[in-house]
Amino acid sequence: MAVARGRPSTTAKFGLKFAPHEGSFASRGGLFEQIAYAADQGFTAWEDNEARARPVAQQEQLARTLAQRGMTMGVFVASMPQWSKSRPILGSTDGAEREAFLTDVRGSIEVAKRLNATRMTVVTGFLDPKVPHDIQTARVIDVMRRAGDIVAPHGIAMVMEPLNTRTNHPGVYMQSISQGYAVARGVNSPAVKVLADLYHEQIQSGNLIPTLDTCWDEIGYIQFGDNPGRNEPGTGEINYGPIVRHLKAKRYTGVIGMEHGNATSGRAGEDRLVAAYRMIDSADGAA
Repeated sequence: MAVARGRPSTTAKFGLKFAPHEGSFASRGGLFEQIAYAADQGFTAWEDNEARARPVAQQEQLARTLAQRGMTMGVFVASMPQWSKSRPILGSTDGAEREAFLTDVRGSIEVAKRLNATRMTVVTGFLDPKVPHDIQTARVIDVMRRAGDIVAPHGIAMVMEPLNTRTNHPGVYMQSISQGYAVARGVNSPAVKVLADLYHEQIQSGNLIPTLDTCWDEIGYIQFGDNPGRNEPGTGEINYGPIVRHLKAKRYTGVIGMEHGNATSGRAGEDRLVAAYRMIDSADGAA
């Protein structure tokens, strides 16, 4: 496949590292055409949850393409639950699923290196109704500490993603950023941090800016998505302008994953997506 090479763009780069993903600009072609288009719009990062499942050659091509366009690789998923089976249960009495989780983590290290990724997403699974919650927390901390010991020597951090239970993922163990903070503090490793997905947090807890502040030391990655609908900023109730101003004030230099769909399909929706991010990235931050 011919891949668009790096070339200068007259479009101003975004102030923050907003990261589209495959599908954000679907009308522009396949994965690599979408990356080229995103770069031409001023985006300086890319996110690819599916990267681990891609062939090695495509992973390598992805890394080359991002480097050519001066873009940072965001997260990919290192370990994801089997949603239909409500597994794994990392806090269960049976340790087999914890061992399988660690196998996933080990297998993701080479993927991260191939992609030049320093962050990879893990989901801490589901609750066991037969085991006291505090016992499950202790077991999750234990397995995440073991995972951190595996990952830390490679300069990579796992980011644990809390998920909402009210709209999307009933029964999951980690349900808020503050809960992720407690686990990360228990693990006490630079290789285990929290993914602050503000779509999930708004549904589950709200209070977004104070939560970011309180948990800041353990937040290793951020994702945006409006609620309801999980589409681009400005389509729901979250006032993303002040959140962006707050992140700039804190001198956040990490990637912000655009973990959402487009409210409108086709090229009109893609133009609206870019405009929404231009609006919140602007100096006045108006949403």
